[in-house]
Amino acid sequence: MESKNKFWKGVLVGALVMAFAGLMIVGVSAGIFLIGKTVMDQPDQIVQESDPQPPGEGELELDRITEKMNYIQEIVKEYYLFDEDVELVEDGIYMGLMYGLNDPYSVYYNEEDYQSLMEDTSGEYCGIGAMVSQNRTTGISTVVKVFETAPAFEAGMLPGDIIYKVDDEDVAGMELDLLVTNYIRGEEGSRVKVTVLRGDANEEVDLDIERRKVEVPTVEHEMMADNIGYIYVMQFDGVTGPQFQAAVDDLEKQGMEKLIIDLRDNPGGLLDAVVEMLAYVLPEDKMDGMLVYTADKDGKGDRFFCDDGKIQYESDYGQQASGFPKKDGHEIDVPMAVLVNGNSASASEVFTGAIMDYEVGIVVGTQTFGKGIVQSLLPLGDGTAIKLTTAHYYTPSGFDLHGVGLKPDIEVELDEELRTKAVVEKDEDNQIQAAIEALK
Repeated sequence: MESKNKFWKGVLVGALVMAFAGLMIVGVSAGIFLIGKTVMDQPDQIVQESDPQPPGEGELELDRITEKMNYIQEIVKEYYLFDEDVELVEDGIYMGLMYGLNDPYSVYYNEEDYQSLMEDTSGEYCGIGAMVSQNRTTGISTVVKVFETAPAFEAGMLPGDIIYKVDDEDVAGMELDLLVTNYIRGEEGSRVKVTVLRGDANEEVDLDIERRKVEVPTVEHEMMADNIGYIYVMQFDGVTGPQFQAAVDDLEKQGMEKLIIDLRDNPGGLLDAVVEMLAYVLPEDKMDGMLVYTADKDGKGDRFFCDDGKIQYESDYGQQASGFPKKDGHEIDVPMAVLVNGNSASASEVFTGAIMDYEVGIVVGTQTFGKGIVQSLLPLGDGTAIKLTTAHYYTPSGFDLHGVGLKPDIEVELDEELRTKAVVEKDEDNQIQAAIEALK
């Protein structure tokens, strides 16, 4: 009981600190972020001038800061009771610099964390088979989906469980990327103890879970009654675009007359994947074929659109397209509904916003999260990196949804009793049923 009290006390303190710092982003934000094209991979682009110049307005006074850091270091050497871990202290300096930006999406990765972060996004990994999201204000990480037949499902993990400890180490407030890559995932066959807080009473539950190779089902589909196709997209990985196109093709061969695309609890992912999906869905004769575009603080950015049956890419940074497949003029010409909720973020909102702008489908569910900013991963040349917010993205009509989200055409809350069920059947899912009624 004492440890749980400390957990919630820490959460409260963290929330108050965040609020005091003026963070504007609240709500749930999952751990896969929209990473745009503006990735700086040349370490020689990040250099310090040999002849330091006086700081301009709004710039850090590096000489003064360095002098103060030296003074603090001398005090530490003289009076600190324990041995100083200089590598840990140095990492803390860089982490503090990024924290001071007041942006929960801009973070520093040391060498070990960066290597973990760069795991392949092929959709296959060794882990427990659960999707976790994080409240960016409190730092609380919550399970939003548990995959059937996965180790977490077998161990009894449920949606709504709060990740409290991993192998008895308190992970409250830890950056979600690091929590997943450094604590949850691991070698195949190894075991991990995950302690969760469950229900209104915050019951502490220990789950002993075996890590296994988990193939993430980024896209699932089936034909429902009345020739209504259903496609569920869990996240946007490198395999998602082709999987989505294959699902559409299969449903069309089966005689699909209507389509539901389910993006609930989809935290986003790779921009290339959502561009591929939009190009396969939307017509080219509206909005000049624009799919999505980004703009940095100087108004420069990237533009993705369809023209002559192909995905086109333009950049103000002189970069080349990453090799999109031909679209071959495909579009979906049946009544369509898109399901979203408060955990639908980033790339999910890119997709939904384009559907709304093109007026080719109806959106059902609850207000989306409202993450309309792009993070770029910037290697620093020494094995470390920073992830930095670098641009806004905009829907084809120019709407900036950041901090606002997208309001569904038909607002429907998921029934309370369904929110903590590991498996919800489609015939009892009231949001799916609302989408079916809307299509009819």
